[in-house]
Amino acid sequence: MFDPRDPVFLADPYPAFATLRAEGEVHRHDGLGLAIAVSHAASAAVLRHRGLGRIWQDAQPVERFASFNLLHRNSLLENEPPAHTRLRRLISGAFARGHVERLRPMVAEFADAMVDELAEKIAADGSADLLEHLAQPLPVAVIAELLGVPDADRPRLVPWSNSIVKMYEFGLPEEDRDAAERAAAEFVAYLRELARARAAAPGEDIVSDLLRSGLTPDELVATAVLLLMAGHEATVNVIGNGVAALLTYRNQWERLIASPELLDSAVEELIRFDSPLQLFERTATEDVEIAGFRVARGEKIGALLGAAARDPKVFAEPDVLDIGRSPNAHLGFGMGIHYCVGAPLARVEIGAALKALTTRLPGLRLVSAERRPEFVIRGLKELRVTT
Repeated sequence: MFDPRDPVFLADPYPAFATLRAEGEVHRHDGLGLAIAVSHAASAAVLRHRGLGRIWQDAQPVERFASFNLLHRNSLLENEPPAHTRLRRLISGAFARGHVERLRPMVAEFADAMVDELAEKIAADGSADLLEHLAQPLPVAVIAELLGVPDADRPRLVPWSNSIVKMYEFGLPEEDRDAAERAAAEFVAYLRELARARAAAPGEDIVSDLLRSGLTPDELVATAVLLLMAGHEATVNVIGNGVAALLTYRNQWERLIASPELLDSAVEELIRFDSPLQLFERTATEDVEIAGFRVARGEKIGALLGAAARDPKVFAEPDVLDIGRSPNAHLGFGMGIHYCVGAPLARVEIGAALKALTTRLPGLRLVSAERRPEFVIRGLKELRVTT
C-alpha cells in the first residue's frame, strides 16, 4: 500500500494506483484510516451512493478550532439533505443570476494581462514562476471580484486559503493546525465585516445576492470561504499541473496552438490527467457495499479520484495526455448532489489561462517543476518557465 508522505509516490502516484486497481476496486488503507475506491466505477459509486454522506466531525478539541469548525458545520460541502438541499438551492440561485457570464470577459482580460506580465518577467530574468504570475493570482482575482473584495484586501486571501486547506492533509504538524485555525478566525471576522458593508450598500457581487437569499450569517461566511478554497485551490492546481503536463508532452502544447478549437476538451483533459483533488471522503450512514467491499455504518470510504481518472476500462490509453479526448468522463468536479457548484466558473478560468498562454507565449518552455509535499490536494510549489 502506498505511503502518502513518500516523496517518490508524491512525484508520480499513478503507477501505485494502477497496481491497486489491478488487485481490486476497493482496498483498506490502514495509514489513511479508511477504505479507498480506486476504479472509476467504484469511485463513482462512492460519490453517488445515498448511504454515503459528507458527515462533518469537528476538529478536536472543539474549543481550539472554533472558527475552522464553524466554517465546515455550515458549509454546503459538509452537509447532507435536507440542509444540503436548502443550501444548494439558495447558492445555485445566486450563481444563476449571471455571475459566470458577467465575469467571463473580465477573466479573459485578467489572464491576458497576467501572461503579458509573465512575458516581461521572463524577458528581464530569463525565466519566471508561472504559478506566481498566473496560476495563483488569476483565480484569486476572479473570486475577489465574485465576492466584491476590495483590491487592498486581496493579498490576504491566498495565505488564508493555503493555511485552512492544509487541515485536509494527513499527519499535519500541530503548528500547521494552529495556523489553520488562526486563518479561519481572521477570514470569518473579515467576511462578517464585508457582509455588514454589503447589507448597508448592496452591489453586483455574490455576497449581496447571498444576503438576499436567506442564508444565515454563519452559512454566508462558510459559503464565501468555500468559494475561495474550492475555487482557488482547484483552479491553481489544474493550471499548474496542466501547463506542466502540456510543456512536458510538447506535442500536445503544439497541438493546442495549431487547433484552438480543442480548448474546451483540453481543459477537461487537464483536470483528468493530473487531478488537483486526489481523495474525496464519505461516511457510511448505513451499511453499504461498494464493488463487493462492505463499509459498515460510521466507517469512512474515499473515492481516489486520481486513480479513477487513469482507469483503462473508461479511458483509452489513460496515461497518455490527449487534449482531444472525447468523451471524457472524469470525476474531477465530483458527482451526485455534491457536484461542484463552481465548475462553470473554474472552466472559464482554466480556459482563459490556456488561451492567453498559447496565443501570447506560444514558445513557452518548461525549466523546472517543484511539487508540493502533499497528497490530497495535488499541486506544484513552483513552475518555472522560459521562452
